[in-house]
Amino acid sequence: TDELQWPGGSQEVPSSICSQPCRPGQRKKTVKGIPCCWHCESCDGYQYQADTYTCKMCRFDLRPNDNHTGCVPIPIVKLEWSSPWAVIPVLIAVLGIIATLLVVVTFVRYNDTPIVKASGRELSYVLLTGIFLCYATTFLMISTPDVFVCSLRRIFLGLGMSISYAALLTKTNRIYRIFEQGKMSVSAPRFISPASQLVITFSLISVQLLGVCIWFGVDPSQAIIDYEDQRTANPEMARGVLKCDISDLSLICLLGYSMLLMVTCTVYAIKTRGVPETFNEAKPIGFTMYTTCIVWLAFIPIFFGTSQSTEKVNFLSQI
Repeated sequence: TDELQWPGGSQEVPSSICSQPCRPGQRKKTVKGIPCCWHCESCDGYQYQADTYTCKMCRFDLRPNDNHTGCVPIPIVKLEWSSPWAVIPVLIAVLGIIATLLVVVTFVRYNDTPIVKASGRELSYVLLTGIFLCYATTFLMISTPDVFVCSLRRIFLGLGMSISYAALLTKTNRIYRIFEQGKMSVSAPRFISPASQLVITFSLISVQLLGVCIWFGVDPSQAIIDYEDQRTANPEMARGVLKCDISDLSLICLLGYSMLLMVTCTVYAIKTRGVPETFNEAKPIGFTMYTTCIVWLAFIPIFFGTSQSTEKVNFLSQI
């Protein structure tokens, strides 16, 4: 037997087997009619080798390890403060807050001057508060989502805009009623005093707060991990996104009241475009509302055209 030679000149006895053992991460697929022979099939995608003959899918929050012999947790990502998507909005927000505070300090310093009084200082302070909240909400959008942060997002995401638009709407409506009343009578219209204007403004703002309270009652705020958004074909690229449980529909409902105030204010701005040149408050308000409408018309399709990701949350912060 030592002198026997096999094909190819080999003197070693060849293995008398039908199939080679499968590598880790491969299952055996038996050949029909030949139970001792098999083909090796790799467990691909999100599958792992459960046993010798079976590949199974990993749980929704898991992905296979390198050799597909088991599952490991999918990494969790969130918007980091060091990310360019966060740094740019934060810088813009800081500059906006500084500019707003400078205006507030100027108003307080010259609170009793004719210019400040003529501008409607009460509503101006309300408007500046709304602008400040709009900038400050950026920090909430970048903060790590949890129940507390998500609750604050629901409250302040639309509140700052509602306060701003409510103040502008009350101002514009007051101007419109004064000039409309002047065409018919020399008497002043009702509810144009500073106290009345504040009551009207806060009544409009309370509608937004009431809607948020109803939302909390129907759907309590919570932070979730979305594994479907970043579930790519390549398991190595899969990520879970930590975010607040706010759907697109809920977001539109949240911002819808602000948009209603904005559109109504724009209508009154158009109606007051013919006021005398010396009464110049209506024209800047009109210009502001026209540009705001353009921004919102661009914002809605772009927002819903982007993916559900941290970039989308950041995009909202920048707007």
